[in-house]
Parts: sequence; structure tokens; C-alpha cells
Amino acid sequence: MTQASVLPPKTRARPADDHSEGMSYLQNVPRRIVTLWIPLLIICFVLLFPFYWMALTAVKPDEQLLDLNRYNPFWTWNPTLKHIEKLLFETQYPRWLWNTMYVAMGATTLSIISSVFAAYAIVRLRYKGAQWVGGLIFMAYLVPPSILFIPLSTVVFQYGLFDSPMALILTYPTILIPFSTWLLMGYFKTIPFELEECALIDGASRWQILTKIVLPLAIPGLISAFIFCFTLCWNEFIYALTFLSSTQHKTVPVAIVNEFVDGDIYRWGSLMAGALAGSLPLVVLYAFFVEHYVSAMTGAVKE
Repeated sequence: MTQASVLPPKTRARPADDHSEGMSYLQNVPRRIVTLWIPLLIICFVLLFPFYWMALTAVKPDEQLLDLNRYNPFWTWNPTLKHIEKLLFETQYPRWLWNTMYVAMGATTLSIISSVFAAYAIVRLRYKGAQWVGGLIFMAYLVPPSILFIPLSTVVFQYGLFDSPMALILTYPTILIPFSTWLLMGYFKTIPFELEECALIDGASRWQILTKIVLPLAIPGLISAFIFCFTLCWNEFIYALTFLSSTQHKTVPVAIVNEFVDGDIYRWGSLMAGALAGSLPLVVLYAFFVEHYVSAMTGAVKE
């Protein structure tokens, strides 16, 4: 007799449990429609409808924008490019777009460099109270910008930076660095410390470890922090409205509101065209780097 035949029934080897039924409920077409396709279509509609509405308003003639009872508000049979031509050739919109890009890139660069040094020092350098420092930095992110811009406006005016893009480049990091530091702290913790120990044994300095080991491995986290900072700078309104007054120095979010709204008269066509054109760079940015953004956010939250 074999050994398996003499074992009690409860101790005999049993085949592994079959877990292939995990997603089998989606093989049923009605269930797949109800649990997958309908929610997906609802989410896509909610997310894409604002872009459709902006594009539609940008190409509608003026009479169709003002008379919604006579014309279909969700479609037009006579599109026009008048609003887009007016935006690009009769206003300073290209200059506003350049100002927004210049401010966003400058503030993002300063914030990323500062956040990398702060996050690495908190996570890797051993000193008393490092975790408390990280927590306090993140709590600074919770301070509302509507409270900070009042004292910052005094500082900007005293240093002679009022009505200058440099005022935004130097003040935006106050709201960008705390969150970026917290995000990079979580991502740096996922990098094995043994790699740095081996480099220290081989005689590498902290600067060499940071630039040649940590940063190449933390590229997804850096991309995520860059997207966060760039998006916040691009869409920021309160600081740009407070620190910039001349038309040629304004950014897109402030300029399209100030220049296309005259009292209670809204030039919806040009306003929506400007909002749509201003949102396209962010759409392209997220489309190319969304995978890195999600992976870095997952690593930061996990820690």
C-alpha cells in the first residue's frame, strides 16, 4: 500500500483551491453592462462634458449664445471661428500664455529642488525629531492660501516685486513645497536603504548617493511632484489676482476673467475659447505621465 492510501481522509493531499472564478461574474453580458460599462460611461460623461461645453461655446455665433430658447444649447449647425480669432489676434492671449508657462516652470523648478533636499534629509539623515519636522511641513500645506496672501502681499510690495512675474515665482513655493516634500518622503522610503549603505561603504558622498542612486530611482515620484506643482501654478488665481495688475503681466486664469467680463456683460465665446486653450497643456501633460503620477501617489500614500 502507498503512503497516501493509508493516510486518514482529512490528512490526504487535496488539490489547490480554484480561484479562477474571481472575475467570472463579468463574463455575463448583462452584468458586465451594469457593473462596468454604465458606470464607466457616466464617469466619462461627467469628466468630458465641461470640455465639450467649452469647445461648443467657443464656436457658437453670438446670437446662439444669447438666445437659448430659440437655438439648441447643446449643438450648433453654424460654427464660427470668430471668438478664437479675436482671442488670438485681438488680445494679448499669447503673452498671457507665455507668462503662465514662465511662472509655472520657474516656481515648479524651485519647489522640486527644495522638496528633494528636504525630503531626503528628513527620511535618510538620522537626527532627533526628523519625523516631527516632516509632519510640521505637511501641516503647513493645510494653511489656506487665502490667509497667506495677505502677509505675503506686504513682503512682495516691500521688496519691489509687485506687478512682476517674479512675485509669483517666489511666493508659489510656499504652497507647493509642503505637499511635494510629503509626497517625495513617501517615495524615498520605498527605495531600499541597503543601496545607500553599499555606496557609503564604497566611499560615495551623500551628494553622489542622492544624484546617482536616489534620484534615478525616484523618477516616478519626481514626475508626480512636478505634475502637482505645475498644475497648481497653472490654475492658481488668488495670488495672481493680488500681485499682478498690468495686463501684459497677467496669467491666463486672471486675464480671461478680467478682460472678457465687463461688469455684467460676459463675452462667453472668447472666454470659453481662452479657458479651453489654457487647459490643453495640462491635458497633454497628464496624458503622457498619468501612469507615473498614479504609481508615485500610491507609494506616498502607502507610507
